Amino acid sequence: MTVKTTVQPTARLIEVFSAIQGEGLNVGTRQLFIRFAFCDLRCHFCDSAHTWNAPPTCRIERSPGLRDFEIHSNPVPLPILMQWVERQNLPCLHDSISLTGGEPLLHAAFLKVFLPQVRSLTNLPIYLESGGHRPQQLAMILPYLDSVGMDLKLPSVSGESLWQEHTEFLQLCFNSHLEVFVKVIISDHTDPAELERAAAMVADVSPDIPVFLQPVTPLPASEQLTKTPVLAPAPEKVLIWQALMKQFLPQVRVIPQTHKMLNQL
Repeated sequence: MTVKTTVQPTARLIEVFSAIQGEGLNVGTRQLFIRFAFCDLRCHFCDSAHTWNAPPTCRIERSPGLRDFEIHSNPVPLPILMQWVERQNLPCLHDSISLTGGEPLLHAAFLKVFLPQVRSLTNLPIYLESGGHRPQQLAMILPYLDSVGMDLKLPSVSGESLWQEHTEFLQLCFNSHLEVFVKVIISDHTDPAELERAAAMVADVSPDIPVFLQPVTPLPASEQLTKTPVLAPAPEKVLIWQALMKQFLPQVRVIPQTHKMLNQL
């Protein structure tokens, strides 16, 4: 007689915590953040380079918002993560659960099992924050998502060129009738031709998709990833670029990283 064993899904995490969302369409709302390890991109402006690889441990907030972190080992079994989420999910506190990283879609197989369970447990909407370059992995978990924030990577700013992947990713979101928006990091090196191409790409999928221009938050010298610092654009440039994109799209908003101003994670 053979005994079947079930392999428990695991995830490599950076942290789980409760905070105010500082970017995009959900800015100002309270979210329960699950930050996954690993990213296959190397954006020049990245403020989360510590997520590019998986550390041996992750940190888990004991009490929502108090930053009283416990240290636990990686990888994390699914039932343990469920326990941590349940502990964080105080009544009437969170507006949604944020899947962030790193690139959460590198954990798509785990998320396919985890998301139906966490939705049942918390009854909270699920928000995915993604680099928008893995449409195949997105398709695996689309039925379990409520909203998606897609980072559109401008080559002149990020060093990554992912136009085709972004187009497929955004089309999948739109076809699934999800709430979706696009975030574009802009710096003093932004090529306006790329902004025009980005606006046209989004408009081809749907002109109703909101776009958020986010001036880069300069990194401290010790955290800079390139020899030339990535600096925020001049205000007059931002106004010109917003006007350029609004020729294609009615909803183009400029919002900086507000969580940095509020000293949130």
